[in-house]
Amino acid sequence: MREIYLDNSATTRVCPEAAEKALELMTQCYGNPSSLHALGFRAEQALSQARQAVAKLLSAQPEEITFTSGGTESNNLAIFGGAFARRHVGRRIVTTQIEHPSVLEPMAQLEKEGWEIVRLAPDAFGRISPQQIEEAITPDTALVSIMAVNNEIGSILPVEAAARVIRRNKYRTLLHVDAVQAFGKLPLIPGKTGIDLLTVSAHKIHGPKGAGALYIRKGVHIPARTFGGGQERNLRSGTEALPAWCAFGAAVKALPPLREEEASIRALWEDARQRLSAIPGVVLQSPLEGLPYILNFSCGGVKAETMLHFLEERGIYVSSGSACAKGKPSHVLEAMHLPRAQALSSIRVSFSRENCPEDVVALADAVQEGMETLVRAKL
Repeated sequence: MREIYLDNSATTRVCPEAAEKALELMTQCYGNPSSLHALGFRAEQALSQARQAVAKLLSAQPEEITFTSGGTESNNLAIFGGAFARRHVGRRIVTTQIEHPSVLEPMAQLEKEGWEIVRLAPDAFGRISPQQIEEAITPDTALVSIMAVNNEIGSILPVEAAARVIRRNKYRTLLHVDAVQAFGKLPLIPGKTGIDLLTVSAHKIHGPKGAGALYIRKGVHIPARTFGGGQERNLRSGTEALPAWCAFGAAVKALPPLREEEASIRALWEDARQRLSAIPGVVLQSPLEGLPYILNFSCGGVKAETMLHFLEERGIYVSSGSACAKGKPSHVLEAMHLPRAQALSSIRVSFSRENCPEDVVALADAVQEGMETLVRAKL
């Protein structure tokens, strides 16, 4: 049975270039970057090259890139650090109801500590309007934290609108963007856009798990949360995870041109929309103007878990929401106020460059078969 992997927003298969680089850094260039001998120097050079690769994709300077263990650590570092750095501006933070848990949970913790957290609500397609952003940011807003692309629906959030409000009013507000689902898929130039802090992750672009980075705009200073040997410019002490970080750099270098890949993925996305929407009972939930890497749809009266395992038996791997939710009801779909039955029957398909048109045909055929044969359990 051919494996059809359509859960790329959860994680991706590591590309050969990244896997080979990780092996090289574990078995050949295995020195500690802080060591003064030749092996340490070679390791430091490899780390520098990886940092340059990530910086180049963001049109940033290498010194603006801090490597981390992934999106969750980067988001926590940005949110707690950003809030602390601008606490003199005010104790108000603006975010949305559809952020990743690694943003929502730090916000909840700050709220317990007395911060005012403004959570903007999405519409029925997971969209946040520029007007909502405009009205929410006030002179006493210390931090704005919004994702570039929602990981369940694929909606693109108005990051540039937030930057314009802050810039136009000359607020001292910091702008943080969780770009985990956008990195390598949308053109991101944080320095030009007006973004102060930006989160990226390796395992969404065919790099390894356990590697991520936080872009920190030159001139912005946030406090460290981990102390020790002063690595990563004192922001994240600890011996560098060289195999993972250098593999991250290799995965970045292996990315195809953005426009080229976007055109290929969009063709798959549009074909999937057309085929799935023709199946009685299926309702598409991703916006037309969303990122084409993600397509969310409801399977009528069939529970998502039931459909997920039905597809898995046919070698097709999809998701019923964010992998971090571990089967719990989606807070994103709840925020969109979808009918309960519709939310509990929702499936997320997410594409990568490893997918092909035959995958879409197989998916649509299997979903149709499932809709015709599975018992409509009460939700």
